Amino acid sequence: MAPMHPVDLLLVLTSGNQILLALRENTGYADGQWNLPSGKLEPGEDALTGMIRETREEIGLHLLPADLRLAATVHHRNPTGTTRIGLVFATPLDPPRHGTPVNAEPHKCGGIAWFAPTDLPPDTVPYTAACIKAFQNATPLLLNGFPPHPS
Repeated sequence: MAPMHPVDLLLVLTSGNQILLALRENTGYADGQWNLPSGKLEPGEDALTGMIRETREEIGLHLLPADLRLAATVHHRNPTGTTRIGLVFATPLDPPRHGTPVNAEPHKCGGIAWFAPTDLPPDTVPYTAACIKAFQNATPLLLNGFPPHPS
């Protein structure tokens, strides 16, 4: 079987000591839980273009490639064994340049809110929590949901 690891693009948007999260709704996956603004890389799309597109679609911000810093890569395995690769980009919010975040997808997002990364809501998507942990700890590669490697 050929390997298949979807590539997710996740944005850690910071304002002071807070991170923006979105409440999933009507998506069929993790509804009622908080996650980072994110989406999947589309065929033929580069990661920066994809992150800029997802940011605009989900929270209405206008970013440029120079605004984005690759903060971490998270190789995630969910409890059923399905794996995916998450490229975690970070940028501080600059309203004069980027605009103000809005819920640009109310049909699948119940709202957006700012949270301290050390005090995430208990109903945060575990994959999102792992991405935020990698960002906070400046971990270039985080394996999440895999058994630990022997020391």
